[in-house]
Amino acid sequence: MTPTHPVHVLFLCNSNAARSLIAEALLNHLGKGRFAAYSAGHEPTPDGQPDPRTIEALKGAGLPTDGLRSKNWDEYGLASAPHMDLVVTLCDEAAGETCPVWPGQPAAAHWSHPDPRADDAGGAEAFVKTMHAIRRHVELLVNLPDERIDRLVIESEARRIGSTTGEHASPTP
Repeated sequence: MTPTHPVHVLFLCNSNAARSLIAEALLNHLGKGRFAAYSAGHEPTPDGQPDPRTIEALKGAGLPTDGLRSKNWDEYGLASAPHMDLVVTLCDEAAGETCPVWPGQPAAAHWSHPDPRADDAGGAEAFVKTMHAIRRHVELLVNLPDERIDRLVIESEARRIGSTTGEHASPTP
């Protein structure tokens, strides 16, 4: 199957202040129009602002940050929202939450990444480390050939990607 539209991917974590925003920025950049990434959380930041260290890490990697904001995942449960092809949880807490019913019944996967905000000793470096780990997972996803991008295959592949540590991940030939 060759996708007739970009593959719409929603990344979820608790507050949508770090991991899911990093994944959104990475996939929109690396996906080169083949993917359209979004992010949200069930407890977004009250002011809608990402953690400043998230923006710092992304800018340090030369990634665009315009439009990144912390938002509630309910926005993507609305009929007017883009229909997702894949929903990926990035934290164990979000994976265990009851999510909204997503229009179109997208495939689902979990890629476990620790919250860099919880690493008091790591500071800004923890965000860079998290960004690199998420990037390895995103690279595996964008390197899937078109014929492997259908609902069941993408779900299987995304789950396989999530089972890698991110540190030793390598693209499928």
